[in-house]
Amino acid sequence: MNARLAESARLHDHLCPRQVLGVRMGMAAAHLLGLELPQKDKRLHVFVETDGCAVDGIMVSTGCQVGRRTMHVLDFGKVAATFADRENGLALRLRPRSDLRDAWAQYAPQAADRWHGYLQAYQVMPEAELFDLQRGRLTISLAALISQEGVRAVCERCGEEIFNEREVHLAGSVLCRTCAGESYFEIGADPTQDFNPVVSSRRNGQQPRE
Repeated sequence: MNARLAESARLHDHLCPRQVLGVRMGMAAAHLLGLELPQKDKRLHVFVETDGCAVDGIMVSTGCQVGRRTMHVLDFGKVAATFADRENGLALRLRPRSDLRDAWAQYAPQAADRWHGYLQAYQVMPEAELFDLQRGRLTISLAALISQEGVRAVCERCGEEIFNEREVHLAGSVLCRTCAGESYFEIGADPTQDFNPVVSSRRNGQQPRE
């Protein structure tokens, strides 16, 4: 565990209680699912319910990463995660116990303050006192979420490529989710303004600076 905590601290520039929870959560999932982690394949898929510190801990303890498409962030604002075994379909959700913050003193009585008490206690507390376990099933298709490598489409409105079968078929057209009305970004008043200062200066008849 110490090596995983050190790796999480390296990624995060320091070690905090939620990173410890993330590391311990991943280790607990490995124990419960009977998997050897951190994984070197893509058998385990994890859904984390918040961004931030805990995710770094889960990442280093499981080997699951957003970039490897074995981790998805669903921002529910909760330090909780669901671990799904792609081979047998088993899924379980781990969340910190609601009374967790009340138990730190008996495990770290010499801690300088409550924050350091959390940091120390979470490293030594038994899994059963750290987490509540919920067994269940995914309500989404993991196969559809992962899609197939190399599958792509082109939006008929904006011309951008769409990967992983995320296109939308609307009124006979193939659209990206943005052009279908599901957008998080709004283009400004002058969308034609060039972002590249070199290109812009040439268009204005000026010589670019070296």
